[in-house]
Order: sequence, then C-alpha cells, then structure tokens
Amino acid sequence: MRLRELAQTRPRFGYFRLHVMLRREGWGVNRKRVYRIYREEGLSVRLTRRRERVSHLRVVSPAPSQMNERWSMDFVADTLLDGRRFRALNVVDNWSRRSQ
Repeated sequence: MRLRELAQTRPRFGYFRLHVMLRREGWGVNRKRVYRIYREEGLSVRLTRRRERVSHLRVVSPAPSQMNERWSMDFVADTLLDGRRFRALNVVDNWSRRSQ
C-alpha cells in the first residue's frame, strides 16, 4: 500500500528510487521484492516524448544560375538477375541536370 501511495505522489520515480524512499522510512524491504510488487501493481514511469529542436537556423541556398556552379552526388544500388549487387555513384550538375 505504501509503495502505491509513493508512486502516486511521485509519478516520475521508478522502482529503485521508491525503494530508497521506503528504506529511509524504515521499511526493511528487498529491492527485488519492491520491483516485483511494482510490476504486479502495474506501475511504470510515465514516458514523455521529447521534442526535437533544430540545432541551427536553416537557410535555403539559392538555385544555381549557371553550369558547374553546384553538383550533387548520390550512391544508387540495384541487384542483377544472378543476385549480385551493383552500386554506382551518380554525380549530377544541378543546373543542367547533366551527369558525369
């Protein structure tokens, strides 16, 4: 009963911290027993999902205005009929869409 009361007052505490609190109150209880009772009561720490924050201000770069100003590269992969893998590196000019 005391474990359930502590878990309701401190929902962010797990079984281990609740075990420490019980020991400080004078309960001579084993950590494994606290864990077993904690799970039998259906108690668990409420998980909060953290928001991802942008690390820096993202600026959209201007479009290229002439040939050879900006190039992009990427690996592509495919499988041949006999099961062998085939990988290729594509290098493309962003302005003319010409590949090298």
